[in-house]
Order: sequence, then structure tokens, then C-alpha cells
Amino acid sequence: MLFVIRINQGERIALVNREGQTFEKGVVTQILQDNLQPDGSRVGEQRVVVRMTTGVRAGQELETTSSSGFLFGAGCTVGMHVVVMQSVAGESTITSIYSQDREWVIYGFAAAYLLVLCLVGGKQGVKGALGLVFTLFCILFVYLPLVYQGWSPFWVAVFICVVTTLVTMYLIGGPTKKTLVATGGTVAGVIIAGIAATVFSLATGITGWNVSDIKSLLTLASTSGVQVGGLLFSGLLISSLGAVMDVAMSIGSAIAELHAQNPAISRRDLFKAGMHVGRDMMGTDSNTLILAFAGGSVSMLVLDYAYALPYQQIINSNNIGIAIMQGLSGSFGIVLAVPVTVALAVLLYTWSDPAEKR
Repeated sequence: MLFVIRINQGERIALVNREGQTFEKGVVTQILQDNLQPDGSRVGEQRVVVRMTTGVRAGQELETTSSSGFLFGAGCTVGMHVVVMQSVAGESTITSIYSQDREWVIYGFAAAYLLVLCLVGGKQGVKGALGLVFTLFCILFVYLPLVYQGWSPFWVAVFICVVTTLVTMYLIGGPTKKTLVATGGTVAGVIIAGIAATVFSLATGITGWNVSDIKSLLTLASTSGVQVGGLLFSGLLISSLGAVMDVAMSIGSAIAELHAQNPAISRRDLFKAGMHVGRDMMGTDSNTLILAFAGGSVSMLVLDYAYALPYQQIINSNNIGIAIMQGLSGSFGIVLAVPVTVALAVLLYTWSDPAEKR
């Protein structure tokens, strides 16, 4: 905790001047001019009256506008809770609707998920929820501050993966050999995914500088020292962590159960049994990871299809290359984590009995 407090004490350099600008909450009380068309679309702006509930204008009713854009604004109705972008200078106030207020809906869905996880999973579900909260905590309060301060994103991601894996596995499995096996297999799989991505990058020329939001990142790099080139690969490690963790824990649990049921089983037979379990998991878990990255690129894929872009343009584009690198590198980590985890499990579970070393 002292470490976390220390790294979060630094000040962040403002990239945009927001002096005097705040985001406050309010409730729409009146629609002065609507922009809803007969066909259901919205054109232009709405003029609405909002009763402010937070900020220096709390309790006052202000007339403001809401744009028809898909990224900003909202289709306001009377009674809707909204977030208002507000700039106050003396008695003058400039406002516009930023979006519908979604804060408590997000918290409610997150709480509902954690509740269902605990109810269905019982004691293990509670431990899983704690592990999830800890992982989110590490990303927000350890990964982001360290990367912002100029630390290597790749090695910070490795550190985060190791720490979150240790804590999550300990919560689920306790201080057991199974926990040690699952942790070792997970860390090995994540590092293998990072190595595969690095090799792919060297062979194709795709780097962390080829991302779509590079202009904003370059501004960030010039002001804070963030190592922009490593962000892509650190993100790959974090995104593949869950799938690799699932494979490692499942294999560790399966081999532990096999050994408990038949302590006399030889290392050779135990390794074969573990590989049989792992092979059944390889296809589904690697497929899941590839589909997850593909799902995040659906909009881009639909646009490429609609424009009927030439094959050579598509296959050699940076966005497609990055998506392929992420999916395949993560799958490398999953597949190769299987034999590593099986080997660790066999060695640890049979370590104490010399008669089983055959």
C-alpha cells in the first residue's frame, strides 16, 4: 500500500486546458426545441432546461443544448438524468449536454455481476470476486502510474501479471502445490505470448507506433515520457492473462486430482494424462482469445468488407496486422503454457516420493 500511495503522488501534466470547466449532473425538466425527425433520426440540436444537482449551479435551472452526435450529447427526454459540461466565469455560465448519466447503472451492473458470482460460486465465487477487484486495482493504481512515469510498459505488464496471478491463485487454491503450478504456468504462458509478439513485430515491422491513436500518444510521450512503443505489447500481455490463467489452473487442478486418486501413477503416465487434458482445452481457449480480438475489430472488418478493399491492402494494413498479432501471440501463450504447466505439475506433485521418479 505504501508503494501504491508513493507512485500515485506525482502530478500529471495537463494535455488540454480545462481550467474552469467541470462535468456536473442534472435532470432534464423541459424540452424547449426538439430535434427528433419523423423517421426517428435526430438532426441539429435540442434546446432543453436542466435542473442542476451538483456544482456551483446546483439547484438552478439552466437552458442548454444537446447535440445530435453519436459520441457526445443525448436524446433528452423530460426526467432524464444527464451530465452537463459546464464552464463558469463569474455570473456567466456556458453549458452543453455531454451524455446521459450512466454512473450508477455501471456500478449497478458491476455489483450485480459480483453478487451473481458470489451466489453461484459460493466461497470460491467470493474469492474470485476479490481476485477480480485486486486485478482492477493493480491496473488502475499500479500499471497506469508506472507507465506514465516512464517505466517500460512491457515489464510493468509482466510485473502486474505475476502479482495478480499470485494473489488470484492464492485466493482460489490457497498455499498449495496446485497454486504454485498454476502460477508458474500462467507466468510462463504470458511471457511466451510476449516473446511471440516481439518476434512477429520484428518480422513484420509492426510496432507500438503503428496504432490508430498515435498522434495523441506522441503528444503524451513528449510531455510525460511514456514509452509509447511498448504499450501495444503490454496490452497484449494483460489481455491474454485471463485465458492463460484459466488453462494453467484447470490443468493444475486436473493433474492434482489424478495424482490424489492414484498416488502410484508414474511421472510418464501422469504427464500423458495431463497433456490429454491440456489438448482438450487448447482449441477452445485459443479460439476464445482469437474471437475476443476479432470481436474488438468487428467495426473495422465490416468497413473493409463494405469498401471491397483489395486483399493486398487488407492483409498488409497495420490494423489487421495488429489484430492478427494479438490473437496469434496470445494463442501461442495458451498452447505452450500447456506443456509447461503439465511438466511443473508432474515435477512438484511427485517430488517427495523417490519411487515415483520414473
